[in-house]
Amino acid sequence: MSPLTHLFGSWVIGAKATDNLRDCRLVALAGILPDADGFGLALDLANSALGRKATHFYESYHHYLLHGAFGAVVLTLLLTCFAKQRWRVAILSLIVFHLHLLCDFIGSRGPSPEDLWPIFYFGPFDKVPMWIWKGQWRLDGWQNKLVFLVVFTWAIKLTFAHGHSVVGVFNSRADAVVVGVLRGWQASLRRHFGAGTSE
Repeated sequence: MSPLTHLFGSWVIGAKATDNLRDCRLVALAGILPDADGFGLALDLANSALGRKATHFYESYHHYLLHGAFGAVVLTLLLTCFAKQRWRVAILSLIVFHLHLLCDFIGSRGPSPEDLWPIFYFGPFDKVPMWIWKGQWRLDGWQNKLVFLVVFTWAIKLTFAHGHSVVGVFNSRADAVVVGVLRGWQASLRRHFGAGTSE
């Protein structure tokens, strides 16, 4: 699935299962950081644009370096170091990490039916077992769009309830602006529809 779907879904879990901003944001990061092994794409594109020898970092390392037990342990230990409630964040990090793997297993296919993304759970040390599902949804398929719409809507609802949003994972000031704008829209809609029903 797309990184945005992973981010919103993990943030929703963090918002529901933690009681402080820091831990919520750490849980959200646990759901998105497995895709850090895909940053090789930037190097591949840069080398291509600069006319250098072609590289294949993305194909070699994405879904192989951090999409398994090694990634689960390293990322969970790293994030837990910054947590207020360490055991809770550790457990939730492992849950959202493995949810990320499940979502990729189900919905990460490329344009052609043969363009499947396997999960190497013991990567980068071993390519066995290799988990792959031939019924994998297209990355841009309607199923993935529907899942994103559900977690996005849920995240917006939680933003109103909790007073912070997924944007806070990256920047607290931007989060305050986003929450302010959303609450302003909400108040405007209430005034508009409230005035309409009272006439």
